[in-house]
Amino acid sequence: MAKPLEVDEEWLERIANQVSGLSYGHVTITVHDGRIVQIDRTERTRFDAPSQKQQVSSDSIQQVKHREGQSTGEALRIVQ
Repeated sequence: MAKPLEVDEEWLERIANQVSGLSYGHVTITVHDGRIVQIDRTERTRFDAPSQKQQVSSDSIQQVKHREGQSTGEALRIVQ
């Protein structure tokens, strides 16, 4: 039979601190023998628009594809 989980105010505060301010991600609580032994926080950062460098690279690829298609008559396949 599983031991009852022991949670005191200190652990509740630690958990609340890990969850607060988290926009995207998850908090994992590890329990051994009915005691919390570890809290892991994984935070994700999401970017809606590509960076300026990525945009320039994409534009350059399009220019190369256009030039290559005109000069050889073949389509250029880009593998990313």
